[in-house]
Amino acid sequence: MKKIEVVAAIIKDGDKILATQRGYGEFAGSWEFPGGKMEEGESREDALCREIKEELEVDIKVDDYLLTIEYDYPNFHLTMHCYFCHVVEGVINFVEHTSGRWLEKGELDTVKWLPADLDVVEKLMGVL
Repeated sequence: MKKIEVVAAIIKDGDKILATQRGYGEFAGSWEFPGGKMEEGESREDALCREIKEELEVDIKVDDYLLTIEYDYPNFHLTMHCYFCHVVEGVINFVEHTSGRWLEKGELDTVKWLPADLDVVEKLMGVL
C-alpha cells in the first residue's frame, strides 16, 4: 500500500480552531486541518510553515506538537503529524480550499471531517 506522510496545522485564534473545506480531489467538500506533504530534507515544522504559506497565504508560528495519526484509506496509508500553530502575519486567503470556518470546541462536530481528521477532533475535544 502506498504511504503518504504529511503535516497538519491546528491553527488557533483564542478559543477557536480553523477548519478548511477541501476544494479538490476525491474528498472535495470534506473538512480538514490545512497542511501537506513534507519535501525531502525538510523538518516537519518547516514543511508546515511552507504549506500554510502556500495554501492560506499567511505566516504561522508552530507552537506545540499535538499527535500523529496513522490512518488507512482505501488506496493509501496516511501518517499525519499535527501541531498547534497561530498566525503571525497576513490575512487568510483560501487558495486551495473552497472555504474555512473558525470553530469553538463545541462546534467541532458541526462539519463533515475527513476520516483521519476525525481522530484529531477527538483528541482536541479532550485537550481544549
